[in-house]
Amino acid sequence: MSFTVVKPGLETSVQDWPGRYGYWNQGFPPSGPMDSWSFRLANLLVGNAPGAAGLECQYMGPTLRFDDAAIFAVTGADMQPTLDGVPVPLWESVAAQPGQVLAMAFAKLGTRAYIAVAGGIEVEPWLGSRATFHKAGIGGMGGYAVKPGQTVPTGAPATEARAGRRVKAEARPVISTDRRWEIEVVAGPNDDWIDAEGHERFLSTDWKLSGKSDRTGFRLDGPDWTFTEKAMNKAPEHGSLPSNIIDQGYPLGAINLAGQTPIILVNDGPSMGGFINPYTVPQAAFWKLAQSKPGEVYRFRAVSVAEAQGLARSLSALCSEASIQS
Repeated sequence: MSFTVVKPGLETSVQDWPGRYGYWNQGFPPSGPMDSWSFRLANLLVGNAPGAAGLECQYMGPTLRFDDAAIFAVTGADMQPTLDGVPVPLWESVAAQPGQVLAMAFAKLGTRAYIAVAGGIEVEPWLGSRATFHKAGIGGMGGYAVKPGQTVPTGAPATEARAGRRVKAEARPVISTDRRWEIEVVAGPNDDWIDAEGHERFLSTDWKLSGKSDRTGFRLDGPDWTFTEKAMNKAPEHGSLPSNIIDQGYPLGAINLAGQTPIILVNDGPSMGGFINPYTVPQAAFWKLAQSKPGEVYRFRAVSVAEAQGLARSLSALCSEASIQS
């Protein structure tokens, strides 16, 4: 079973969840969907396991022709999907007949949409995952975004796959309509390099998402940082700038301070380097990053490690069959 790419959209890629874990020390990040909330629910709608491979669409969605009868679902950003010209509901499983065409346009609300097909996308796994890592050309459809004319193979649908399954309204992420986002952060690992004034400024300032952002890092525009004595008077091997540090490992979600520019390291980010990371965005807040556009504003809210873990547990509970109604 398969579908064919008629138009690719903007960097539409095959992803699975949680991605390619266990190889970051060799230079291969986890990749996977940036909004795992929408992604997992799309899979559940069509009877797949939450982590089955599907499509992530950015800003402008693809046009796909189903080669076989299929059950599919579209979640996340509203890219105005239609099936043979008839509007398709978001957050609901839909039946397609052979030859029917799913067409998606620009993202009217949000940034990233997800397409799941019953049976999942059955491309060859690489290092245990089908997730696409564009910058290394691995995973997915030959390692890159889908291209016109490509045939994408899918697996056999589960017996429970059927049209008309919907995600309950209260289980869906609420995408900001006012271009402002509250993003949770946990202090560390290098919060002791920033002085009290710098921490206060970071948490009380509006930060604008730069257009110079991608699945490697989200660059932010805002005020300058100020530093503790530790950052100003240090051994020369730490580098010349206050934000320089001897090379260290980076956590996923680290707010990497390159000079005076904070960059949130997201799914395809580097595993190490020579900049400090005063804060880290926890995984449960990644869906907000995924659905924001350049020019939109972040306001950061400090949470504890325990609170971040609680947010992750709450999100996992929402990404379950309990959130689906027939």
